[in-house]
Amino acid sequence: MLNYFTKSIFKAIIRPKIWCTSISKKNVCTALHAIKKCSTTNNYRVVMVRHGESEWNEKNLFCGWYDAKLSPKGLQEAVNAGKTLKLNNYVFDVAHTSVLQRAQHTLCTILDELDQVEIPVHVTWRLNERHYGGLTGLDKSETAAKYGEKQVKVWRRSFDTPPPPMEKDHAYYDQIVKDPRYTDEPSGKEFPMFESLKLTIERTLPYWNEVIVPQMKLGKRIIIAAHGNSLRGIIKYLDNLSDDTIMNLNLPTGIPFEYTLDENFKPIVSLKFLGDAETVKKAMAAVASQGKAK
Repeated sequence: MLNYFTKSIFKAIIRPKIWCTSISKKNVCTALHAIKKCSTTNNYRVVMVRHGESEWNEKNLFCGWYDAKLSPKGLQEAVNAGKTLKLNNYVFDVAHTSVLQRAQHTLCTILDELDQVEIPVHVTWRLNERHYGGLTGLDKSETAAKYGEKQVKVWRRSFDTPPPPMEKDHAYYDQIVKDPRYTDEPSGKEFPMFESLKLTIERTLPYWNEVIVPQMKLGKRIIIAAHGNSLRGIIKYLDNLSDDTIMNLNLPTGIPFEYTLDENFKPIVSLKFLGDAETVKKAMAAVASQGKAK
């Protein structure tokens, strides 16, 4: 599964900065006092990227846990992401991604562009996209026309209102539930038939806190290639955003963004997109329009 991840990543240089008062040559006591007050400020950087446009993004379908491939545009977005990171001299020690190929292929492409090899890649279902339940495979615009744009926005963006469940007679039930990648986990009741953003956060945050944060504490430079809702969950947690605010956050595909965190892993710099501002704005607007009736 990880064969094509034997490429490396980029240069997010995370070096402690020493901020010390100048030492007076005339006073040893003052000098010693100054040395004691010298402190190392440990800032941590993490880069995240939503996968490039998938074939189902292109068709404006609810995707969720369906394993859609990247579209040609999505592949180019991943290439561009890699070039942007390379241009800015990023290097990573560890990568994290979901079990879904659109996130993995995005990461693989970025690593290829960065021309770096043999960094560990961690793959987990906890970074999967939100499970869209019974909406999986439906056209977003047609669904909006049928149920109303307001209802579709609730299903797509609300914090704690899930979509209808995926029943056993759903066209993609067997393809998702019986996927061998989920043989070990999630198991039993953990395997979702639908998810709200709240439920997505409940299975994503333990991975952030128990796996990613300890790696950053060790000085590892990290990239996460995942999905709109799993990343929105991390963003909501880091920035302590309200339910309403996160409902209106639209993450563009294939554009990396960076957080700089303090020693308590609280944001110093939040959601810094590594790309042209106008391109980011247009991409976010395109995501927002997906749930509107045509």
